[in-house]
Order: sequence, then C-alpha cells, then structure tokens
Amino acid sequence: MMQSQQSRVLVQLRDLILKGAFAPGERLAEIPLAERLGASRTPVRLALATLQHEGLIEPLNGGGYQMRQFTAQEVSDAIEVRGVLEGMAARLLAERGVPRQLMRELQDCIAQGEEAVNKATMDLDDYAAYQEMNNRFHDLIVHGCGNTALVRAMDMLNGQPFAAASATLPMQSALEEEGHRWMRYAHEQHRTIVEAIARGQGMRASALAQEHVEIARMNVDEALERPERVADIMPGIRFVAPGGRIARP
Repeated sequence: MMQSQQSRVLVQLRDLILKGAFAPGERLAEIPLAERLGASRTPVRLALATLQHEGLIEPLNGGGYQMRQFTAQEVSDAIEVRGVLEGMAARLLAERGVPRQLMRELQDCIAQGEEAVNKATMDLDDYAAYQEMNNRFHDLIVHGCGNTALVRAMDMLNGQPFAAASATLPMQSALEEEGHRWMRYAHEQHRTIVEAIARGQGMRASALAQEHVEIARMNVDEALERPERVADIMPGIRFVAPGGRIARP
C-alpha cells in the first residue's frame, strides 16, 4: 500500500512541476506538500528524494529542497543521449541472447502495461501503475545488457532533468483521450522492442529504442524553436532561449 501511495505522490509532484506550479528556487517542504496532496509525510519524503535523483529539485543546506532551474536544451540533450544508450542496450541484448528469466520479466511488463492502457479510460492509479512498469521495463533492458559502463552512464544520465524513463510521461493528458492514445502508442513500441530483442534483431531493436524517446525530444526541440508554445508543451520548464533570455509563456 505504501508503494502505491508513494507512486501516486511521485506522479502528482512531477505533474505539478511540469505544470509550473513551483518557481525556480522555491522551497519544497514535506508538510505543506503532504497537506496539498492529502498524503502522509513518508511517501512525500521518498518522492522528493526520487525527484532530487532525477535532477528536478535540489537539496537546501538547512534541510528540505528547492526547485531547480534548467533549460530546454539540457532536457533535449539528455533525452537524445538516453535514446542512444537504450538503443545500444537493446542491441546488445538482441545480439547476445536474452536469458529466459529476463524475457519473462519483460513480457510481464508488456502484460502489466496493456492492463493499464487498454482500459476505456485511465485514472491516477492506472497511470501510477504504468509508470512503475515503465521504469522497470527500461531498467531491465539497461541492466540486462551486460555492459557495466553503459549502466553507469545511464545512472549518471538519470540525474539530469527529465532524462529518466518516466519523467516525460504526461499525467494529465494521459487521463484524457488524446494522451491516452499516445500512451497506447508508446506501449506498442515497448512490445515491438521486445519482439525485436527476442528475434535477435539487434539493429532493429536499437532503432526502435531510439525512436521510442523521439516524441519527447521533438517536443522539447519545438519548444526551443518556438518559446511561445512552452506552456502548451511542457509548461513547468523555465526555458532559456539562445542568448540566455528566459522564454516565458
């Protein structure tokens, strides 16, 4: 139950960040956040630690956390690198062969994801369950590829804003019809990646894994080119345009 509550709190806090609910430098304290979300302090504390690891917030000297400021270029670069690393991991898995236990776990992820996205509508619990599955799916591929240098590089990359596998999943739109269709499409990509790995199609698995992150990266790139659309795409980011000017919606 605690894991479920922690997942709910995490996706709600990340969604608030995406919506721009917290200004750069704003202090984020456990008690006010717990009251705002109707949750206890423990899942809030654990969620804040996860958000720090993802590079979205940073610790304060006197305790607690504050919101970070970061640029769209940082986000776009990190997402692009994640696609390359995950593409390499998928290729290695396909070429080296997947242990049966790992393949069973990947197929379990596919089944869990389908259970969440194939409903007529998704609620917050469905979204939280999908996010947990999504994190596990990507971790299985990265940690299962057998390349320790790649695993270390991914661990470092996950500390960059919105570089983690689930960081760019849009909660609010996922609960609406258009976003729900996007989630189904994203999960269909999961299925095709696993199929390519199972068939030993290394280059195809790599290409599919890189394509899987392309939507998120393209959204950020478009925001860089058209700062006036920041609010429509990822309103929580204080985009810094070329030359250092902060692009505000």
